[in-house]
Amino acid sequence: MKKQYNFKITSKECHGHADKMIRKFIKMTKKEGIIEEARDRRYYEKPSVKKRKKSEKARRERDRQEQKRLRVKERRNRSNN
Repeated sequence: MKKQYNFKITSKECHGHADKMIRKFIKMTKKEGIIEEARDRRYYEKPSVKKRKKSEKARRERDRQEQKRLRVKERRNRSNN
């Protein structure tokens, strides 16, 4: 079952500025991951490829978190000295 999205951006919220409305809409769609999902669904992907991409993404995220943790630890060590 597909997830349903409801976005309502009124001109009142953005004081009638069309540029602000567009930026707000783009921000909301990025936050919900709609554009990324559409990009992923554009072409068929074999389940094995999906699985590989998912594990690669998880690995990259773990590496990022580890680097972040090390930077914080390094900063703490510098401030203690």
